Amino acid sequence: MEEEEGGGGGSEEAALLGQHRREKKELQAKIQSMKNSVPKNDKKRRKQLNEDVAKLESELEERHKLELLSLSQKQSTDTEVNSIGNGVATLDLGDEVPVQQMRVSKAQKRREKKAALEKERDERIAEAEIENLSGARHVESQKLSLILSQRQLQIRHIPSDGHCMYRAIEHQLKERNNNVTLTSLRHQTADYMQSHADDFLPFLTNSTTGEMYTQDEYEKYCTEVANTPAWGGQLELRALSHILQTPIEVIQADTSPIIIGEEYSSTPITVIYMRHAYGLGEHYNSVEPLIVTPAE
Repeated sequence: MEEEEGGGGGSEEAALLGQHRREKKELQAKIQSMKNSVPKNDKKRRKQLNEDVAKLESELEERHKLELLSLSQKQSTDTEVNSIGNGVATLDLGDEVPVQQMRVSKAQKRREKKAALEKERDERIAEAEIENLSGARHVESQKLSLILSQRQLQIRHIPSDGHCMYRAIEHQLKERNNNVTLTSLRHQTADYMQSHADDFLPFLTNSTTGEMYTQDEYEKYCTEVANTPAWGGQLELRALSHILQTPIEVIQADTSPIIIGEEYSSTPITVIYMRHAYGLGEHYNSVEPLIVTPAE
């Protein structure tokens, strides 16, 4: 019995360590994807990215420590109970009631430990929700909802995957029965920027040197626009307004809407720019007609 218990404890620890290794690999893959979605020349978003990455790594490390500590305490309790149980079993008492009672006690301790950990987790979640309700993200969302409701519109949420600006434009175009794809929008944007370098190159600078992009750096930038989840901004919106020959309206919470491509007379495409939507900050969403729920 002692060998089986010891082997079980070692097996549990090995399984937990294996799980931790997998979670670390998954986190590193997620971090790499996050890094790929933020342009290297965007100092502000790169700084926020580094802070978010550090937070994710710290949270994972802390959780792993707690899980290892919990397992260690469990194994220590198991060893103590087994030792007491074996000592009692050597006495000629005529039955095994004391051993059964100790096993019930061990199970109870496990349940209490699990309940304590779940309570601590629930408390952390509740604290985070309270902080979010008073935070910049919630305030921004409330302001935008009010602005849009006055125009009989509401937010159409777009995934935060580096393609958000293009997906917002894609959604708007599909509402107009134009089924252009995300991939097509990215390639058209890159092609337009490459063929009109004089209109865009002066606005791009190397984050390390502060100098305007070289031609090679600009070519690489355009390649990333076409083939990666590189985040799009005002330059790419300017290119898209020319490609589509349509104004693009950008609604924000704290300033008046910005119109890009005012020289075109067609009905503007409308997107939403949010500074605090997700962990990395800036994000684009689309809009759709407001859905009013009938009063009961």
